[in-house]
Amino acid sequence: MWVNALREAADFIRERDDFLIVSHVQPDGDAISSTVATGWLLDKLGKRYTMLNEGPVPSKLRYLWNSSTIETPGENGEKSVKTYRNVICVDCADYARVGRSVSWIAPDAVILNIDHHPTNDGFGAANLMKFDAAATAEILIELIDEFGIALDNDVATAIYTGLMTDTGGFRYSNTSPAVMAMASRLLKEGVNGPELAEHLLERMTPGQLSMIRRGLNRLEFSQDQRIAWLWVTSEDLEETGATNEDLEGLVNYPRNVDGIEVGILFKENGSTSVKASLRSAGKVNVAAVAQTFGGGGHVRAAGLRLTVPLQEAIEQVVAEVQKALDES
Repeated sequence: MWVNALREAADFIRERDDFLIVSHVQPDGDAISSTVATGWLLDKLGKRYTMLNEGPVPSKLRYLWNSSTIETPGENGEKSVKTYRNVICVDCADYARVGRSVSWIAPDAVILNIDHHPTNDGFGAANLMKFDAAATAEILIELIDEFGIALDNDVATAIYTGLMTDTGGFRYSNTSPAVMAMASRLLKEGVNGPELAEHLLERMTPGQLSMIRRGLNRLEFSQDQRIAWLWVTSEDLEETGATNEDLEGLVNYPRNVDGIEVGILFKENGSTSVKASLRSAGKVNVAAVAQTFGGGGHVRAAGLRLTVPLQEAIEQVVAEVQKALDES
């Protein structure tokens, strides 16, 4: 039961100290928001903690409370000071998603796993998972409530950020009545919703514009015009001065074409590594597609990695999506 899971998570935190808070590689709005919201909670409880992510905090999210203190492991994951036994993983669909941060985690660590991805296998010693939650941030506000701690503007802004980014500005199908009620509560706490929407959803960097131009120039369609995809390379990032965060939202362009059921963004990393992001209009469970390649995510938004050349990755993933479409 959910009530029991909340109590178990709260007890996990009460009974321990000196935590490592870690989220998934290439962190997005929900990952960073959930990290700082968890740090805020531990701070209010007088607990010691360290926040960590393999990747840097995206520039658009650096306004979040204490985001500047989120540490990153060395290039090879080295941690010279110590490893942590008490770990809280937030927004990680599976344990491998912590990436190089794993080197900061002790072999005998106990993990509290807080997540909303349906593909999560419950890898924690304690698991606070709610698969119909729009964002992990939505779960965290319930955990804060479990402790009876009043929200302030810092944590309200973090949670609102997680909700806004994972619902596409409250436009995606995961925008439930509960989400809107929660957003209303956060606005009453003083969150500046319009300002955050302008900052997170409307503004575009020059690098982002450059990657959109390159990606759209490569847009391709399946024969039945129900799948669309585009691709970018590390060279594109170098030549344009763009960063990985400038790819945010690029996958939506093929998905938004009228009649398209699944849009895909392929990002080439070297000659034999490709990351694919998938977005579905609803007929295809892209999380199931991603799982066939060892990935995961949500019914309408998922991701995977392949260690094959770009063209082979495109052929494999498009074929699997086409199979899922034909069976739907």
